[in-house]
Amino acid sequence: MNKKKQICILGSTGSIGSQALQVIEEHNDLYEVYALTANNRVEQLAEQARKFRPAAVVIANEQHYDRLKGLLDDLPDIKVYAGVRALDEIVEADPIDMVLTAMVGFAGLSPTIHAIRSRKAIALANKETLVVAGELICQLAQEYHTPILPVDSEHSAIFQSIVGEDDNPIEKILLTASGGPFRQLSMKQLASVTKADALRHPTWDMGAKITIDSATMMNKGFEVIEAKWLFGVDARQIQVLVHPQSIVHSAVQFLDGAVKAQLGVPDMRLPIQYAFSFPQRLPLSGERLDLFRTPLEFFEPDLKKFRCLALAFEAIRQGGNMPCIVNAANEVVNRAFLEDRCSFLQMSDIIEQTMQRCTFSLNPDYDIYVATDAEARRIAAGLLES
Repeated sequence: MNKKKQICILGSTGSIGSQALQVIEEHNDLYEVYALTANNRVEQLAEQARKFRPAAVVIANEQHYDRLKGLLDDLPDIKVYAGVRALDEIVEADPIDMVLTAMVGFAGLSPTIHAIRSRKAIALANKETLVVAGELICQLAQEYHTPILPVDSEHSAIFQSIVGEDDNPIEKILLTASGGPFRQLSMKQLASVTKADALRHPTWDMGAKITIDSATMMNKGFEVIEAKWLFGVDARQIQVLVHPQSIVHSAVQFLDGAVKAQLGVPDMRLPIQYAFSFPQRLPLSGERLDLFRTPLEFFEPDLKKFRCLALAFEAIRQGGNMPCIVNAANEVVNRAFLEDRCSFLQMSDIIEQTMQRCTFSLNPDYDIYVATDAEARRIAAGLLES
């Protein structure tokens, strides 16, 4: 009898983490939860722990430790830990086969590095890891012979399109974007959109941070950076296509002009499950694609309206720690927009000014990334207040 694959989910209470648990539940003969982690959602984490009975749970915010411990007191087999250091330590546990990095933001970088060094397969859903430190992560993955399997629907689609192509070079990556809820608005209309408007995504159900990033198209900018590192291409080989239906999840063009794409209904369980099961495909419940009912449209992105996407391309062009600066500033303005402290168009202004003011380093190491993140956050926060 084959041993069940032991999975650690970093960020189990978020959208990706919750859907990963659905996949594990549907295939509980193949997968088992070893550890679950969250930042603040204590009740939800405790509820998940009761259902899936992991060996350990971690709450990153130490203030919630006593509450979590109390909620799980009657389950002594589940070890309860707290703090960011505990996240780094839990991914190193011997029984773990795969770590799903579904945390949002810069916070996912350190535990991902620890997991790679412990030779755990990585199911990567935390795009900031490669945005901030793509070169470092790729070097470590190579050094420790650790596979990185993409979970983002777009990167999973690219990965699925190149399986079986061996060493055939990629001529171009066609990275699709829904365009978000504001695709057809004018600049004048964008000036007055609210967070409630931005949170109404037309095709995907995601967490608040990623939904706002999708509305600004910074999310797509980050995915361009991620694709550059995951697939070893130059950013100039990546073309963004606005595809409102979110049916073509992305495509790859080869040297002979052939284009291979992965299509399907918008359902994040598919790329999550593919990362878990690769190279096998397992049955998955849910809706099936009906091309008779679905028109497929493609448009060029408007880089004047969606300046965040243009800033991400500029960050790639400059290289070094510039993507890290953009990510940190974006996390600050994204939060400010959600808290009504910043307008929609102001977000890209502050990111651009932070790029101009923050200390640039062409060859950063991990310590420089950490220092850059802190400096860029301070600058962006100061610009918000000025």
